[in-house]
Amino acid sequence: MFPPVTELIPHRPPFLFVDEIVSADADGLIARKTWRADEDFYKGHYPGSPITPGVLLCESVFQAGALFLARAVAAGGTGSASAGVPLLVKISDVRFRQPVYPGDTVTIEVKRKDAMGGFTMMSGTVRNGDKRILSVDFAVAWKAPQAHA
Repeated sequence: MFPPVTELIPHRPPFLFVDEIVSADADGLIARKTWRADEDFYKGHYPGSPITPGVLLCESVFQAGALFLARAVAAGGTGSASAGVPLLVKISDVRFRQPVYPGDTVTIEVKRKDAMGGFTMMSGTVRNGDKRILSVDFAVAWKAPQAHA
């Protein structure tokens, strides 16, 4: 059993796009998200024929990556989770293959590719059943929060 995602990352509704962790190991994490038809963004993307915005599908992958890092931090890998937040530092090679509709439940998988100098390079995919929806490579850094005036 895994803790609620809100215990691991700072994201909260309406900007939380991972419902639960399904499985995890030292190399990656699998999560799930059901895109509810009552999400506000569907009213404008596209009225009458709503689809889930690609940028939010990517964000679900990035949040799964943050969950992976938070679990590593909590396991004693790199300090205290309360001492930092996950920050996206690079996105590359995004490929969209299929749309996601209101009511769809997707599986989000992230894998650690490499780590160096405080940065973790990862790959991610979103699947709807056996269909790959998107793939993306990205990098995340765990940074201490800074006050912004």
